[in-house]
Amino acid sequence: MLIELTRVFKRYRIGEQEIAALDGIDLSIEAGEFASIVGPSGSGKSTLMHLLGCLDTPTEGRVVIDGVDVSHASANQLADMRSQKIGFVFQSFNLLPRFNVLQNVELPMIYANVTAKERRERAMTAIERVGLQDRINNRPIQLSGGQSQRVAIARALVNNPRIIFADEPTGNLDSNTGESILALFEELSAAGRTIVLVTHDSHIAARTPRRIEIRDGKIVQAEAVLAS
Repeated sequence: MLIELTRVFKRYRIGEQEIAALDGIDLSIEAGEFASIVGPSGSGKSTLMHLLGCLDTPTEGRVVIDGVDVSHASANQLADMRSQKIGFVFQSFNLLPRFNVLQNVELPMIYANVTAKERRERAMTAIERVGLQDRINNRPIQLSGGQSQRVAIARALVNNPRIIFADEPTGNLDSNTGESILALFEELSAAGRTIVLVTHDSHIAARTPRRIEIRDGKIVQAEAVLAS
């Protein structure tokens, strides 16, 4: 099992009140799965993604990623796990405006101490994978929303992560552009990549072979989506 959560709680204290963002979650995701996490605002889906993506640790319970228990990992240990195993794609793209496409895609490898020659080779391979090889010298302001998201996907791929987490990846895109980004995720899934999308859009969730629904901090469904 690639990802396994056992009796996971995440609690926050606001003044005198304690809020349970996640309330005793059990969840397993196998290598190669393409899944969506869905739920209304405040349901806990973003908190769940933060734990799955090693951006945070649980208040209680066990989180195991690729055989490593990260439940009580330090900030440095979580950062190492993210750089080695995980790629992120966000709704707002998170590209650096002063950097061109090639430089933005190279960024994760700089933190991983990859040599300049290998950085360029791997970045170009990822950029070609998303079809933007003719845009490597453009800055984000010169790109459309769909192109910017493709750069973000290329950046997520460069360290060859086992898992890609995408948080509302089509939220800032028009419907046609969003469809092209979903098609790209489907291609990556077909090639064996493990992909988890966080979305509030039931149409997007229906495109994934598995839907994980969360409400009030509890998982209410984690089954395969039935074909119509």
